[in-house]
Amino acid sequence: MASQRLLLLCLAGLVFVSEAGPVGESKCPLMVKVLDAVRGSPAVDVAVQVFKKAADETWEPFASGKTSEFGELHGLTTTDKFVEGVYRVVLDTKSYWKALGISPFHEYAEVVFTANDSGQRKYTIAALLSPYSYSTTALVSTPKA
Repeated sequence: MASQRLLLLCLAGLVFVSEAGPVGESKCPLMVKVLDAVRGSPAVDVAVQVFKKAADETWEPFASGKTSEFGELHGLTTTDKFVEGVYRVVLDTKSYWKALGISPFHEYAEVVFTANDSGQRKYTIAALLSPYSYSTTALVSTPKA
């Protein structure tokens, strides 16, 4: 129990540090950060897909990409396109672990959340991966004018 709390605290700290990143960093309203708990490093080249829930309750493709050498994916959308709604972020964890020669338990990790229901916000979705578990957290902030 204590180790799980420490793990979540570390993950939250990493998200905070990435948010405080370098001047001139992308102001994209949705950013994904993925960390590899086994190697203690950013998870590079993790495929990310983002879907938006449609009026008929189906999931429509919204954006996609792969994490960078820093385990981050910026530029998924713009403030104008990232409107109020329910979104689903899917991380292809199976392909990531298979590329490292590890057979994982999960096919993917996903986060489903409501965005911008209280006005425009900036979202950082963070995931900490291991072959048999994953943990997610989010940092939601109001953009600076």
